[in-house]
Amino acid sequence: MDFSLRHCVVVVLPFLLLLCKTTSTSDSHHRGLKSLHFTLFQHETINKTGYIIVNGVAGPGVSQNTTPFGTLFVFQDPLTVTANRSSKLIGIGEGTSITSSLDGLQSISIAKITLRMKRHVGSISIVGGTHNIKPSDHPVVGGTGDFMFVQGYVTSSPLDLQGQTVVYKIEFHLYWPPYAVKKPSS
Repeated sequence: MDFSLRHCVVVVLPFLLLLCKTTSTSDSHHRGLKSLHFTLFQHETINKTGYIIVNGVAGPGVSQNTTPFGTLFVFQDPLTVTANRSSKLIGIGEGTSITSSLDGLQSISIAKITLRMKRHVGSISIVGGTHNIKPSDHPVVGGTGDFMFVQGYVTSSPLDLQGQTVVYKIEFHLYWPPYAVKKPSS
């Protein structure tokens, strides 16, 4: 290596290290983004808030936990602040799922969650794989109203799979990018 190249490395290397250090600390800036975390409860009652539209072709029969492979299911379920169905209604979850596993326990789900909360009104769109008896994470793919440009994920966990109405715990982990945060008016 000739003298000028060595000189260049000596001069440029500290700046590269500084750049790398700045990049790695940007993750802590990510934690500084506007975020919202809360939990609601989804109540799904077969043939009242959720309906099988197309029967599947193979696998187990219909139960609170399973549907045959290929079953198309639609729902419009209330979302409340506690696991008790009579608690305060905060939103509606509506969407569809298609059973995608032969054991009848997994599906591909698409949902729009419309929320009317104290400080936030709008909808969140999610999509992803759902396991009927285990927690499932669903990425947020869009939003409207106060949830415009929101990012994050929603975790759906079965809470009570017995009886006519199935209850799911829905945990929201929402983040707004800096360009989406409304600035206060002067």
